[in-house]
Amino acid sequence: MGFRPLHDRVLVRRLEGEEKTAGGIIIPDTAKEKPQEGEVVSVGSGNRDDSGKLIALDVKAGDRILFGKWSGTEVKVDGEELLIMKESDILGVIEKKSSKKKAA
Repeated sequence: MGFRPLHDRVLVRRLEGEEKTAGGIIIPDTAKEKPQEGEVVSVGSGNRDDSGKLIALDVKAGDRILFGKWSGTEVKVDGEELLIMKESDILGVIEKKSSKKKAA
């Protein structure tokens, strides 16, 4: 991909929402909301503080994140719809669950 965000901006790919509810009801396309979960595709280099020191971002490519409903600007890069947003628009990083099981 030939795109790199600048400063504290992040390029995000939306992850697809659920097709049906927990009770098994299928959600039609007209009733679906855009998902607020995504995967970080690319990050900028970070911002500079008052002394000129570079402050790196907390997220990195590959992180799964949650963001606000109206966050970011929709863009098309290489035919794919993505979002560009500031790191401050990201609400949090989704941690992978540990697959360790307790011994019985």
